[in-house]
Amino acid sequence: MQANSPLIRVLTAWLLALLLAVAVGALTIFLVNSRVFGPEQQIRNYFQALKDGSGEEALGILNARVPDADPSMLDGAALKAAAAPIDNLDVGEPQSSGGQRVTVPVTYTLDGEELTSSYTLENVGTRWLFFDTWEFVPTPLPTVQLSVINQNTATLNGTPVAMPGGENSFAVFYPGKYESHYTSQYFAAPAQTTVVNTRQDKARASLSTHATDKLRKDVGQQVKNFLDECALQKVLQPTGCPFYFNTENRIVGNIKWNITEYPEIVIEPNNGRWIMRPLSGAALLTTTQQDLFTGQIIPLEVESHFSFTARLDVTDSNITVTPVVEY
Repeated sequence: MQANSPLIRVLTAWLLALLLAVAVGALTIFLVNSRVFGPEQQIRNYFQALKDGSGEEALGILNARVPDADPSMLDGAALKAAAAPIDNLDVGEPQSSGGQRVTVPVTYTLDGEELTSSYTLENVGTRWLFFDTWEFVPTPLPTVQLSVINQNTATLNGTPVAMPGGENSFAVFYPGKYESHYTSQYFAAPAQTTVVNTRQDKARASLSTHATDKLRKDVGQQVKNFLDECALQKVLQPTGCPFYFNTENRIVGNIKWNITEYPEIVIEPNNGRWIMRPLSGAALLTTTQQDLFTGQIIPLEVESHFSFTARLDVTDSNITVTPVVEY
């Protein structure tokens, strides 16, 4: 048979086509294996689950152990809020960690700041004969330790959370941003932002609760009412009140008290309670007295500086101020 016969040319063409198909198939398998079934895709799937707020899916992909901590941040709106600021995700090249394991660096921006996290995955076999199966090496999730002064609740990533004894520990995914605050009509704490970007993180945040303007105003009004009622007593020493006047002369005119300086209200935490600093002010006494030696009638106008303490009891809907006057 001649080398240039039609049959030889057909067989050669078929052989070349077969070799090309094998090469294309091998390349396709390689590309699919690396891009679809490689460790990088597992990481992309994990970050997408975080963005979706799907905690169950993220936990399954990460293959992580949940520590003995509050799980409120591991799903739903709280998880979405943690992942929302993550942007510009760039999954790096896997680096061998020995055996069948690789470590993959991931860079991203979180609220505009560039950060890096790393993840270790292991090749645990193949599927459909050709494609690798990669799983995250199991590790415990990081935690955020949160404390709040004199309160048993707080807000973390927009979610109300319990704070027994003013403290709690929360299991979290990484990376993520966790914003905590406390707000009520009488007490508030400025927001604190905690960023977690490694599995070793044990982040801490402390909420410094303070009295709101409304609480100081409402407490001040009760103190004012107390002093104004004291001023209505037309005696030199009003009963149960912090101001008085002593004289050896005879009082012959009407007694009138007028509060000239009301106390400044300062409320502070102390041993799990809220206390008021000692209160001080001034009251003006106006009357007429008769000198016992000369018999002369003379006007009397004298300012009495006073101080006292008060016990403060506050609930979410009620304030009680109890003056404590010692003579």
